[in-house]
Amino acid sequence: MEGYLGKEVASMVNVGQRVPTNRFPLCVAVQRRRSGVLASIGISPPGREPFLTEEQQEEIKQLVLTTTPVELGWDVASAWNTKLLQSDVEKHFGVCISREALRKLLHRKGLSWTRPAYTLAKGDPDRQKNFEKQIDFLKKLNGS
Repeated sequence: MEGYLGKEVASMVNVGQRVPTNRFPLCVAVQRRRSGVLASIGISPPGREPFLTEEQQEEIKQLVLTTTPVELGWDVASAWNTKLLQSDVEKHFGVCISREALRKLLHRKGLSWTRPAYTLAKGDPDRQKNFEKQIDFLKKLNGS
């Protein structure tokens, strides 16, 4: 389309009444129109194929939701992190994918990373009673 004015190209591709005057918006309009035409006839727009299929992505999501790394033989952590997940994906699917790509994949699947909450262990009632007695004794000593 070199050598044509923006208005002429717009009329050729039938963009519409509002014609962009500079080249960038016109290119965007042409690309959008092409992708719409391709989608209407059942052809996906050009681009790189994803590293993982939709089934593999769903399998990773279920893996994170239902298992821990310890259950799969990873001795280092009780919760998933991107480094462990990256190693597991490479081991099972043979695909080397970046940690950021895994984080974005899980985010698209509706998951987000959170820090684990600490849970306090249950106290021993006998030791608690003994501690209360010691505190009462110390209070009496200070009080007299």
